[in-house]
Amino acid sequence: MHIPDGFLDVKAIVMTTSISAAVIAANGKNIKKAFTEQSVPAMGMMAAFIFVAQMLNFPIAPGVSGHLLGSALVTALFGPAAGMVIMTTVVALQALLFHDGGIMVLGANILNMAVIGCGLAYIVQRLPFKGKARPVLLFISGWLSIFIAAFTAAVELGISGVVPFSVVVWPVLIWHALIGVIEGAITMVTAPFLIKILNIRPLRKQEEHGI
Repeated sequence: MHIPDGFLDVKAIVMTTSISAAVIAANGKNIKKAFTEQSVPAMGMMAAFIFVAQMLNFPIAPGVSGHLLGSALVTALFGPAAGMVIMTTVVALQALLFHDGGIMVLGANILNMAVIGCGLAYIVQRLPFKGKARPVLLFISGWLSIFIAAFTAAVELGISGVVPFSVVVWPVLIWHALIGVIEGAITMVTAPFLIKILNIRPLRKQEEHGI
């Protein structure tokens, strides 16, 4: 899912970078509220965990790989605004330190994995279902966040014309549909556990208190 430099044209780079910057800037107030003395250590720990988890890559096509994402998990723990910051930090460090994803296309990778990944996860997780339905929503949020993020990456490659959309889209979607099952299962199992042991206020209670 990490797109390397040279695979997107100028219009795709400008468009994706502009959207990423605009969304993160618009969430500035919510980001400040999410970063508290209690939450910052837990956020740092989760960022490190996701950084390591994403280093396991599955080759899909030349220059394109698939991997676990983590957007739904951090969104369930800290909310979408903080989740976007965590994912942006992870994606940026991977590009700068390990060249996993390009520098020029950093805006596109942030859009796919941070903005879209966390945004979709939040939409699913805040649906008004309780009880036994909550774990199902966590699973769906994990699966959907990684699948749609991968589809968006394929679209970006397609509109750039470097890699034909018809060539890249099906391998990307098939692989990430499978990886999404693992992502969903991890989100469903670990989110309630981490909320409890890290003493994190669940997403719904964060909303009730305006966080």
